[in-house]
Formats: sequence, structure tokens, C-alpha cells
Amino acid sequence: MIKLYDIVELLNKEESRNLKIFLTRTNAHDARKDVALFNYIRKNKENIDEDQLLAKLYNNSLDKNSFYRLKNRLLNEINKSLLLLHYNKNEYTIVINLISLAKIFNTKADYRIAYGYLTQAEQKAIKNEFFDLLDLIYSDLIKLSHESVEFNPINYIEKRRQNHKTLHVLQEIDDLLAALVHRIKISQNYSTHNYQFTEVLKKTVADFIDNEAVKKSPTLQFKIYHSISRILLQQRDFVSLEDYLKLTYADFINRDLFNRANHDTKLQMLTYLVNSLFKNNKIDESLAITKTLYKTMEEYEKLLFDKYLFYYYNSLVINYQVSDKTKAIAVLLEAKTKKEIQQLPFYTIFVYLNLAVLYFDTKDFKNARKNLATLKLSDSFNDMDVVFRLKVNIVELLTFYEYGDIDLFDYQLNFIRKEFKEILEKEVYEREKTFITIVAKMETLTKKELQQKADEFIQLPTASESSENDIVDYNEWLKSKL
Repeated sequence: MIKLYDIVELLNKEESRNLKIFLTRTNAHDARKDVALFNYIRKNKENIDEDQLLAKLYNNSLDKNSFYRLKNRLLNEINKSLLLLHYNKNEYTIVINLISLAKIFNTKADYRIAYGYLTQAEQKAIKNEFFDLLDLIYSDLIKLSHESVEFNPINYIEKRRQNHKTLHVLQEIDDLLAALVHRIKISQNYSTHNYQFTEVLKKTVADFIDNEAVKKSPTLQFKIYHSISRILLQQRDFVSLEDYLKLTYADFINRDLFNRANHDTKLQMLTYLVNSLFKNNKIDESLAITKTLYKTMEEYEKLLFDKYLFYYYNSLVINYQVSDKTKAIAVLLEAKTKKEIQQLPFYTIFVYLNLAVLYFDTKDFKNARKNLATLKLSDSFNDMDVVFRLKVNIVELLTFYEYGDIDLFDYQLNFIRKEFKEILEKEVYEREKTFITIVAKMETLTKKELQQKADEFIQLPTASESSENDIVDYNEWLKSKL
């Protein structure tokens, strides 16, 4: 369900200004209830009292039906205002609007004008490789032959067949990528590897990578880039990913493949490169690419600046976590104040997680505890992968231990054992179970016993690989207690 209050909160200054002009285009008197409702929502945001609002707009009337109709009308006006404002903001929208205009004149039975709009849409769609829209365009062009013999469908039938072949390849890759990206996002790489999707992606890429259409189509080459980069990312092969990104980015730049329509991919490539360099311990180079990322975010009148602002801050944080933890904390505290980041609850989780870890590393356990509590109260936390939630709770357990709060430590220990009992019984998470057991007995172990337990834990077959996925490195934490 689309909520009026959420939509209003997301409007920027330009969109708000355009809406007010749109609302008062026919009647600009001061008593307009839709304008009053919009202004109230903008000013009060999350503290909206509908009873108070009803009394203000309708002089204490209890007629809620009128109020609900007003809300629906305002939402409809916002929709129309946004469509009008963004009518020609990008090529994809322009093509959609040309298709819509063709349908309007088709309804009016003026098929020549409809044909003119459709051929314009076809030209733009071909130029920008909007294969999904081309399918709609060719379908509408073929339908015109039903209305008049002057429109020969044969050429467009063949074009649609060829487009279907290209579209099938794209859709297959898109489906697999969507599934893979979703799995990566919900796991955040804190669970065990599952190569179900990456193996299928490998086969798919191998099946069509020699296709002649690939060599001719930038869009298909971008799809292959997405496939290969995701495969390398899922397999955590950051050395190969770094090399691949550098070569591919330079190739796309030299061939002038980047434009407004695929600007998102350009920014994504830079973000991946920043992270790959970081994983390969090339901190200075990673920070240099972060500067390039910021400059690129400002291209096309800051088209995707807001979307990538989080990734820019995250790029700074992951590198400063290594080179300057105090600076990393400062960057995160600044990021927390940005509305663009506050509106992204999924990303906000990791702002608080990083703050908690940084405070933990700098032995500011009070602030570590505070940020972990905020993290766990977030709406998105319970939707995260169970392994990730387990690891967050283990960090909180360590924080209570370091903070010296015995009661909270005991409570947290019992909570973990009860809440995550099922997963801790699985062999693959034996390392986490063993670590929790060691931490639980810390105060009763002699120094020699602790040394033995720590050595055994650190020498576990999966210890080196698993420590990379720890939120707080268990191996290093145990070493610090010896």
C-alpha cells in the first residue's frame, strides 16, 4: 500500500515546489485544504496527529470520510506532479511517455500519429538498448496493422523475434543476478558459502559469451560484467575481482561506453573496486578510488548522488577502520546525520554496526553497547540472516564482558543459547559454539587453561577462513586475554 506520509517525506525541494505550483494551477486561494495538508505533513513528519489535523482542516468535524478523500486526492496530485516534473528526466522515461502518447492517439483512432510516436520511441529504445521497451513498441506497431492495411507488420514481426532472442538472454541473467544479489544482501557474507546460483551463472555466461550479439551490444557486455563480478564477489576472489574491474573499467572508458543511462553501473564498478582494493590491503589506493567515486557521483547534475552517498561513506569507513579509527568514527557520525542515509534502514543497520565495532576496538565499551542496542532495535534487524544476528549478539556478549556487567553478561549468554540453539547445534557453526563456551568460562579458567583453550580454538581447521567473517575477530580477542 502506498502511504501518503511516506511519499511526502521523500519529496525533495524541487519536487515540493513543483507540487505547490501544480496544486494552485487553477485556484490559488490561501484556504486550499490540499496545500494545508501537504504543509502540515512536511512540517510534522513523523509526529502526525490525524485527530488534530482533522480538527484543524474541518473545524472539529468528525467527518473522517472527507479527510480520507482529501488524502487520496493529494496523493493523486502528487503522482501527477511527479510524472510531469520527471517527464523527460531520463531516456527510459521519455520512451515510456512516447508509448503512452501513441496509445492515446490510438484510442482517438488517429493511427498515423500513433505510428509516429511509436517510431520515435523505437529509435530511442534502439539507441539506448531498452530491449524490454522495444518488445512493447513492436507489439503496438504490429497491432496497428489490425486497424489499417497501410501498416505492414512483417518487418516488425521479424524485429520482435530478434529482440525476443536478445531479451531472453538478458532476462535469464537478470533473474539469476537478482537471486544471487538477494542472497548476498540478506547473508552479508556472514553465513557459509552456497554456490548454487554462481555455478548456474558460470554456465550461463559460458553458454553465450561467444555470441556475436555480445560483441555488438554494450548492454549485453554490461550484463556479462555484472555476472562475472558477482561470481568473483560470491567466491571472495578479490584479487581476480580487482584485476577484472581495473581492466573492464578502463576498457569501458576507452570505448566511451558509459553514459547517463548506465551511470549506475559506472558508480557500482567504482564501489566494487574500492572494496576489492581494501580486501587486498591496498588502503591508499582504495582511498584514491573513493575520491574518484565522489567526483563521479557529481556527474549528470548529481543524478545518483543520494543513492551512492552511503557507499561513499562506507568506502571511507572501511579504510579508516584500518588506518585511523578515530577518523572512521567521525565519518560515521557525520553519515548518521544525512537524511539520505536515514531513509535507508537496511544501510543504517551497518552504520550502527560499524560504530559499535569501532568503539569496541577503541575500548569505548559504553558507546559500543549503546550502538549495538540501537542496531538490534532497528526494524530491519530481525529480517537479517540468522547467522548475522547470532554474530551481532556474540559481539554484544563480549561488550558486556569488557564492560564488567556480570548480570547483563549472564542474561545475554542465556539469550544466545536459547535463541540460537538450533543453529548452534549444527556442525558448521561448531566454531561459534566453542567460542561462546570459552567466553562463558573465562573467569573460572586458569591462565594456563585459557592458553590451552585459545590455542586449540585458533588452530581449528576453519579458524583462519572463518575469522574473516567475524564481526569482531574471535582469534585476536582471545589472544588479547592471554
